[in-house]
Amino acid sequence: MLTVTSVNVNGIRAAAKKGFSPWLAGSDADVVCLQEVRAEEGQIPDEVRTPEGWHTVFAPAAAKGRAGVALYTRREPDAVRVGFGSDEFDASGRYVEADLPGVTVASLYLPSGEAGTEKQDEKYRFMGEFLPYLAELKVRAAAEGREVVVCGDWNICHKEADLKNWKTNRKNAGFLPEEREWLGQVYDTAGYVDVVRSLHPDTEGPYSWWSYRGRAFDNDAGWRIDLQVATPGLAARAVKAFVERAETHPERWSDHAPVTVVYELGS
Repeated sequence: MLTVTSVNVNGIRAAAKKGFSPWLAGSDADVVCLQEVRAEEGQIPDEVRTPEGWHTVFAPAAAKGRAGVALYTRREPDAVRVGFGSDEFDASGRYVEADLPGVTVASLYLPSGEAGTEKQDEKYRFMGEFLPYLAELKVRAAAEGREVVVCGDWNICHKEADLKNWKTNRKNAGFLPEEREWLGQVYDTAGYVDVVRSLHPDTEGPYSWWSYRGRAFDNDAGWRIDLQVATPGLAARAVKAFVERAETHPERWSDHAPVTVVYELGS
């Protein structure tokens, strides 16, 4: 079995003060993918930076206090790669991948964007470079006899079932037609599978992000933007997928919830 969890921590130093460490200590995951770490390694408390029983890889952003991704693995990776060959984005703390036996696991923090602004232009540039890389990664992994799963905050909802208030968000970043079409290309052209949706095909959500504003969490007015996107061979071995939604608002240590998938790898 391979259990993979992905979560946007919304600042690992803040999450560490709210309950991240007890959560990690109680996790059954073999791999944990983090996004929006927003810290250099030297700024992270030791119990979070090098927790017992884990190998950690951090890829901070060159811009201080922004973005940042990380991987926690029970087994030391065979290889680690930061970035995807982009002059613009490889130092932006948005992508890191590691090779484990038979599988490459990646942590992705795709730009959030903001409709009609430079932030959205940046998001589209990232998407334009990242899609060909995903296709290349799939081909390269297949040649090596390995599967791929790209976990993280993709910052796009693909379908209406992926966010509660879709009607009022049709002109907002995260649910724009161009973004949704691009994510469709990840599935239909590059040939990846949305693992959580494949196991929960006829449900609203399950949501993974709720705004801190208003009563979004209490009303479950969320977005499903935290995804595990895998090659078909690995997706077919997924036996369980769930969102670790906190029971109450005070128990949240991030505005995102961990998304966990259990894969059955061996016979």
